[in-house]
Amino acid sequence: MERRAETAGDSAPPSMARTSLLRELPATPRGQRTRTALIDAGRRVFERLGYLDTRLVDITQEAKCSSGTFYTYFAGKEEIFAAILEHAQEDMMHPGMEHVAGDDDPVSIIEASNLAYFEAYKRNAKLMGLLEQVANIDPEFSKLRQERADAFIRRNARSIADLQQRGLADPGLDPMLSSRALSGMVSRLAFNYFVTGDGLLDGKPLPLEELVYTATRLWANALRMPVRN
Repeated sequence: MERRAETAGDSAPPSMARTSLLRELPATPRGQRTRTALIDAGRRVFERLGYLDTRLVDITQEAKCSSGTFYTYFAGKEEIFAAILEHAQEDMMHPGMEHVAGDDDPVSIIEASNLAYFEAYKRNAKLMGLLEQVANIDPEFSKLRQERADAFIRRNARSIADLQQRGLADPGLDPMLSSRALSGMVSRLAFNYFVTGDGLLDGKPLPLEELVYTATRLWANALRMPVRN
């Protein structure tokens, strides 16, 4: 998942959707509405049944349309899945640190980034579980997913290097390796908490605020950043 705000010099993150499978949008508003309805129905079915077990008839029944209507917009399961990813990926966030200005509190920025990330992960928990499944069976999708994650790891590494230059983070740490470790920690924590259900304590979910607080403190402490009380 990713923070959408970008620092100077950052380019847009790569898409997880195979661009070769994406068609041009319909020319009419009615066509756009129908396509969107199919995408929404497809996402619900994929999340409910899984990628392998989903059939096109399941999607058309969910969307209450004919197979002919489906084939007007998509050639098959791979195309509609790519469209679902394109439609949803702006809300599938990676833990990214925004640019840290001289008068900003970097720990507060990390906290805000973690909060946005966990909230988006919670909204998209079923889809995130589906993406894990598809990545395990589709090497090309797995590669695209990793390239997207790497873009945010590189951005976090630049932020860490900036903090080191300003004397706000441990100068002995390698920025890229630190970013990869910390980003992976937060990502896996979110997956375990929201997808697999490992976030339960005595049968009850931990408050989101506690999740954010813990992830932020671990990030700040790992970099030996000063934390305001």
